Amino acid sequence: MGKLIPVILALVGLGGGVGAGLFLRPAPPPQDQASAAADKAAEDAEHAEAGEGEEGEPREGVPEYVKLNNQFVVPVVEEGRVAALVVLSLSLGVDPGSTEMVYLREPKLRDAFLQVMFDHANTGGFSGSFTDGSNLVVLRTGLKEAGAQVLGPVITDVLITDIARQDS
Repeated sequence: MGKLIPVILALVGLGGGVGAGLFLRPAPPPQDQASAAADKAAEDAEHAEAGEGEEGEPREGVPEYVKLNNQFVVPVVEEGRVAALVVLSLSLGVDPGSTEMVYLREPKLRDAFLQVMFDHANTGGFSGSFTDGSNLVVLRTGLKEAGAQVLGPVITDVLITDIARQDS
């Protein structure tokens, strides 16, 4: 019985502390009209950034971005051996409603993009400071031109979303 009383007192004290905390918790601030209007404006800004209209449909003139499913792996060859591997992930900016066409022509796109990346690697584009802005502009321009040959004027931009180099 002497060992049971401290346990009971501890449980009563714990329960009283939890009850007092819940009872004395401050009430949430009331939602006034000004904050409701600010929330609505923030939501509208998010839709505008995403290129969506009132019903969540894409707006005209704002490109859709399509992430290509798999990464691209490009070997960097120096003196007849593979010195490094460069791994890239790409997304394409396309006209609204063209997403399905991109996925239908993805094998042809991947082939064209790989050819551009291999040429870039063979000219030393992935050597040294390969993430330099001018190097990436040259690569993006080449990728956009190759994409335009496959998709036509539908493609508006090529985004390099990930790039990494693993030296061997």
